[in-house]
Amino acid sequence: MSTPRTEHLVLPGVLTAEEAAATVRGLLGQQRADGAIPWFRGHHLDPWDHTEAAMALDAAGEHEAAARAYAWLARHQNPDGSWYAAYQDGDHERPTDRAKESNFCAYVAVGVWHHYLATGDDTFLDTMWPVVYAAVEFVLRLQRPGGEIGWKREADGTAVPDALLTGSSSVHQALRCALAVAEEREEPQPDWELATGLLRHAVRRHPERFLDKSRYSMDWYYPVLAGAVSGEEAERRIAERWAEFVVPGLGVRCVVPNPWVTGGESAELALALWAVGESDRALEILQSLGRLRDPETGLYWTGYVFEDEALWPREQTTWTAGALLLAVAALGGDQATCAVFSGAELPRGLDDADTAADCCRIH
Repeated sequence: MSTPRTEHLVLPGVLTAEEAAATVRGLLGQQRADGAIPWFRGHHLDPWDHTEAAMALDAAGEHEAAARAYAWLARHQNPDGSWYAAYQDGDHERPTDRAKESNFCAYVAVGVWHHYLATGDDTFLDTMWPVVYAAVEFVLRLQRPGGEIGWKREADGTAVPDALLTGSSSVHQALRCALAVAEEREEPQPDWELATGLLRHAVRRHPERFLDKSRYSMDWYYPVLAGAVSGEEAERRIAERWAEFVVPGLGVRCVVPNPWVTGGESAELALALWAVGESDRALEILQSLGRLRDPETGLYWTGYVFEDEALWPREQTTWTAGALLLAVAALGGDQATCAVFSGAELPRGLDDADTAADCCRIH
């Protein structure tokens, strides 16, 4: 096993170089020989978290391991451009949930663009372009007239029209990355540009188009993390519910009012804070996660029930470690990670003025 590149993963009170290297080794230890990265060995793989872990490996300089993760996606993409929602231990022959979730399928575009920025590998981009194209086309067939993205397609092929704000926000980021890939290849996709603008308009202006999941912190910060809400609007959104979700010194509640903070949500909020220029508060959130770290494995427990002072569930998930490494990489100035999560250099699609007019025409 190689020695991970960790100089930009050192953050005071969060990770030393030795701890960062241990976390990366922990992630590598959970990856199967075929490239699959399940939540942990023996549990399931879902395509979104698999991709997030691959991005963390790229942020640590483990480009070969990350490429094997993307090769797994390329080999096992369904003919319609999708992946199943879950595979037992990452075994493509043992799907345990045959639904096809829109944000799970779209996220490959974020990972592919991140890997390309990290490596400059044109051959990789050429190989993965058909994969990204098919995945985006699958997802956009679930877009509703108001711009929001339907949650999933059931195993029997039935489209679920209900939309999730977190999922649609994630798709927004994925569409922008897919547009970046298309732009790099000089293959313009005007339909994707329209879809991106319609989706951003729905996220920013029409909360009634989404299922009410406002108890979940992800619905609070994800529109900011995914770049659909930015600037002063993003700052106001974060401020409005800060006291509800953030437990000082402990991290971010997954669901209010439950006394449970989780590492994945905390790290993602830190990324969102960094994206809006709140690096000091992002650092404080990341520093609160030390109690979740297992010094033996370098990985992180999923969450902490602070009323009982209990680590729960007793799982060390690759996506928790992956989210933390990506947040640290952004604060540390890793170019690829910064480009993907700041959104400054990503195509926007249509602006909101054009989008509003198109929405009116659609209805």
